[in-house]
Amino acid sequence: MTNPRRRLQPTQRREQLIDVGARLFAARPYHDVLMEEVAEQAGISRALLYRYFPNKRVLFAAIYRQAAGRLLADTPIDPAGSLLEQLSAGLDVHFDYFAANKNTVLAANAELTGDPVIQAIINDELAELRRRVLDATGLEGRARGVVSAALTSWLVFVRALCVEWLANGTFSRAELHDMCVGALRGALGAVTDVGRLLGAAGAGDPGDADGRAAREIDPPFPPGIAPSTGSSRCLEL
Repeated sequence: MTNPRRRLQPTQRREQLIDVGARLFAARPYHDVLMEEVAEQAGISRALLYRYFPNKRVLFAAIYRQAAGRLLADTPIDPAGSLLEQLSAGLDVHFDYFAANKNTVLAANAELTGDPVIQAIINDELAELRRRVLDATGLEGRARGVVSAALTSWLVFVRALCVEWLANGTFSRAELHDMCVGALRGALGAVTDVGRLLGAAGAGDPGDADGRAAREIDPPFPPGIAPSTGSSRCLEL
């Protein structure tokens, strides 16, 4: 349906075009969305649309960048709370968006995997998520590097699982969530005490059930020199 033509300030017009485009890309596969339709639904000429977004990929990138920013805003990390509970809730926030915008997410992770701008948006969001979690742990030095590597691999794993879920429905959302949380516990449990790192909700890791000492990361400190204990989540190094 065509909206009546009305004058808007440039910022308002750009936001309008992003909103219209977001609805269209969510409703249909990427290649089925036409710029002419975006202009029609926004109630403007194609010439004016192309002044804001010279092609469909530029429009899509603006839409995905906005979505990534909103997801980050909706998933803050409070260092005082349970990391596992917050990461679990953060997964649900992302799953909600993915389910409501299936075609958009699949376009970014399938049709546009070779687009450097789109992939940079995805990589920047994942890097910010990893940074927030690392900052909340209070880890420094080698310990931070090891956990950072584990988190990077976990985020890539989660991304791949989400694409499989959206594209093929191989498993349920509940199973997706359980696999993501289980993979996080498994990856971190290989190098540290999961319960201590992730908070109370992460306690009771199977690896500790037989009374074995918590796994440790080799310290980057000379013997006899203890690391800072400023954070309640610092690993015993």
